Amino acid sequence: MAGAFDNKKVGVRILFGIIIGLIALSMLLYLVPQGPQTGEASTDTLAKVGDQTVSVSDVRLQLSEIAKRNNIPKQLEGLYAQQILNQLVFQKEIEYEAKRLGISVSEKERADRIRQYLPTAYNGDTFVGMDQYAAQVQQRFQLTVPVFEELVRQGLLEEKFRKLVTDGVSAGPAELLDEFRYRNEKIKLDYALIKPEDLEAKIAPTEAEIKAAYEKDKSKYQIPEKRVVRYALADTMRLLRDTQISDEELNNAYKQNLQQFNVPNRVHVEHILLFTKGKTDAEVIEIRKKAEDVLKQAKKGAKFEDLAKKYSEDPGTKDKGGDLGWLTQGQTVKEFEQTAFGLPVGGTSDVVQTVYGFHIIKVLEKETAHTKTLAEVKDALRAPMVRQKADDQAAQTADKLSSAIRQSNKTSLDELAQKFNLTVAETRPVGPNDPLLELGNTPEVKNQVFRLRKGELSLPIKTDRGYVVLSIKDILPAHQGSLEESRDKIISQLKTEKAVQEAKSKADELARRVKAGEKFDAAAKALGLDPKSTDSFARNGSVSGIGNAKSLSAAFAMNVGDVGGPQTVGANWVVYRVAEKTPANPADFEKQKKEITDQVLQAKRGLAYDTFRTALEGRLKKEGKLQLMPEKMKNFTSFS
Repeated sequence: MAGAFDNKKVGVRILFGIIIGLIALSMLLYLVPQGPQTGEASTDTLAKVGDQTVSVSDVRLQLSEIAKRNNIPKQLEGLYAQQILNQLVFQKEIEYEAKRLGISVSEKERADRIRQYLPTAYNGDTFVGMDQYAAQVQQRFQLTVPVFEELVRQGLLEEKFRKLVTDGVSAGPAELLDEFRYRNEKIKLDYALIKPEDLEAKIAPTEAEIKAAYEKDKSKYQIPEKRVVRYALADTMRLLRDTQISDEELNNAYKQNLQQFNVPNRVHVEHILLFTKGKTDAEVIEIRKKAEDVLKQAKKGAKFEDLAKKYSEDPGTKDKGGDLGWLTQGQTVKEFEQTAFGLPVGGTSDVVQTVYGFHIIKVLEKETAHTKTLAEVKDALRAPMVRQKADDQAAQTADKLSSAIRQSNKTSLDELAQKFNLTVAETRPVGPNDPLLELGNTPEVKNQVFRLRKGELSLPIKTDRGYVVLSIKDILPAHQGSLEESRDKIISQLKTEKAVQEAKSKADELARRVKAGEKFDAAAKALGLDPKSTDSFARNGSVSGIGNAKSLSAAFAMNVGDVGGPQTVGANWVVYRVAEKTPANPADFEKQKKEITDQVLQAKRGLAYDTFRTALEGRLKKEGKLQLMPEKMKNFTSFS
């Protein structure tokens, strides 16, 4: 997935989805259309714009559409839901503002756009008829005609606002020169990175320092209650080792699940995408020229992955060298699919135009539809069958354990272990915040450990290792930690504090020496540091070990020989000396002017539209036309 939902830079369009081809989570979401929202009001209203509402069910529907094609980590559901809500609210705001300003989408405008998306709905100038049109909409977009046409209208309406807001945006000569210099002025540095963590190993606090730290603030060193746990384990790993699957079982499973071993026609492709959505005709012509230029580079032998990383505008695949993975027939738009499946392995397409823009496609692998044989899938079948069989046996044992424990509270852990052939072991003393590694650190186990009374047995708890029954052997009450009990914590804190101080001291001393005239390398080595030199880098570059060059932006204003720092970079300190400065070559300006102009305009237009969006929301709130109920988002826990 692309991210995760960078609304400012990527402009996620959940509502309008794939039909208008705006940037979404990954390229698969570009090529496979999403379902629309219902637009129906709900008692769980999250927002109200004028007389329009956005409900929990609207957000859930959009999230479920995304989840069909992209795995959404549970911990990110809330973030995705919030971004979806923001986008749905904005769509309602656009509708409200359009009515106020008298902006609308004509039937002809909508028909012309539909013809772009679905040219096969016409045979020349003749409409193919409602039945064929509806079938094509359903096949291509998995939508009904009314929903499809409404989404087209909504997309065109937002395009009108975007055009209204951004048409007057321009880039002046001074801005272009500033950007040119920003990209092309380069420097080289001699530097030393001083890391406190590297110094800690050599630091040994004295006994006097340890005692003084303890006496200074004894209350910091409280020892929480700790418990020693005995446990009996129905070990799934042991069951896995002992579980066998017969050839007959494998053959039956293969026959019962034969359909899942059908491999469709599919193709593994990379692509480079240059967006044309929302561009003027003149801009589209220029974008095609750029695509043709990129294609020439590919034909001349340039590495396709490198070209994708440099030129592609698809955020979902750009960093992966354009890799879209495996695609099956019917999964992508027609023009893309016909080209991808028509190319030989290793072949690169000409420039292909779709509703999203211009693509250059390279085929890495192809597979013809077939059914895998039992021999091919035997190993893949066996593993989950063994796991399931072992899990079933463990679950059956857990049920028997539960029954035995409920029948008699006098049953001991050892009696259970002997009866059901369980492994018995004992933990070290563990506190509420200590990891319980022996049992996989399962939260339910930790809760039971600090809930049980001494001598009680827990019911079986499922863990990563299997099912476990717990018994508290000993309880060590919370108390003020003695010096010996607190020693490791005190030493760790002292070493960290001293390492930070020493790193700062070394950085100060290095800067002082170099500024006094010592050679950088010699001064650094004398302090036990490792001096290094950077490659030439620009402001938008990076420096190995330090990171983004923006953290060293002050160096670009210095002269050769000047010393910078000490300055913090994360938890570390850096001192540097400007070794070389390379000014931007004016002769390169014209070569880069077109690209710089495009990117400056794109950035300014994006900023202008974001500003419009923020201002619109602010005005509607002030007028009482926008009401948000964010507290209801806490009830948004799952979707299915």
